[in-house]
Amino acid sequence: MALFSSLTPVFIAIVCILIGAILKKTNGEKEKHEIKSKLLSHPWVDEDLKDGTDHHLEEEEVDEEWQGLEENVAHVPFSSEHYTEAEMIKRSKMFYELLNKRRSVRFLSDEPVPREVIDNVIRTAGTSPSGAHTEPWTFVVVQDPYLKHKIREIVEEEEEINYKKRMGDRWVNDLKRFRTNWIKEYLDTAPYLILIFKQVYGWLPNGKKKTHYYNEISVSIACGILLAALQNVGLYTVTSTPLNCGPQLRVLLQRPANEKLLLLLPVGYPKKDATVPALTRKPLEDIMVVM
Repeated sequence: MALFSSLTPVFIAIVCILIGAILKKTNGEKEKHEIKSKLLSHPWVDEDLKDGTDHHLEEEEVDEEWQGLEENVAHVPFSSEHYTEAEMIKRSKMFYELLNKRRSVRFLSDEPVPREVIDNVIRTAGTSPSGAHTEPWTFVVVQDPYLKHKIREIVEEEEEINYKKRMGDRWVNDLKRFRTNWIKEYLDTAPYLILIFKQVYGWLPNGKKKTHYYNEISVSIACGILLAALQNVGLYTVTSTPLNCGPQLRVLLQRPANEKLLLLLPVGYPKKDATVPALTRKPLEDIMVVM
């Protein structure tokens, strides 16, 4: 009995050590599982590129009763075009054929592009619909050679890390057929770089934050219209989502904290020896369902 009593603290200590080891192992496996799940779930999405539609402002920062918009906006007669059926079919076919020629071009010439053309295509993008007409977009046009090169340095530095560490083998292998890598010569050669920022919120005259509803979707629609406008004038680009570059580029371009970089477009004419992958698009029956 005395022997058992003397050994009791030893047994308790051993049991505590075993329990601690089991808990540590369980927590470690749980942590590994969480990390693995996190890595498998869109590892390429950084803070700037996350969907901003769920951005919620702090309750005390939002003026629920007034968003800086007039309560009674005047409504005016709407003027529209009304084409004949034959003209509609003709126009729809012509527009499809125009946009079907659109390709992502990575070999861009340094041939000058009229600035007025760039102004007009961005005006066109600005006609996009937006949540509550908040127009939550900023188009930063960069033509200065020094700034373009600084952008290239930032992008290439992060892209090399992306290709080697962040993106994973599957994504890198999927890109091999396009012969892409982290070298982005077009960021220097293209006469213009257009960086599209989404404004995740705005500012009211009273200094409070203004909600920008569906800012991600609104700016994405504007980007689609911009791509169509570029194609319409014979200019080309490649859509670039600069992973993990947003904060650095925002500082470089002196953009405010409420703006997050969504897309970077080098814009210009293709080089005379430019090539593109021989790709095909899905047929109509694979992308449309008629109910």
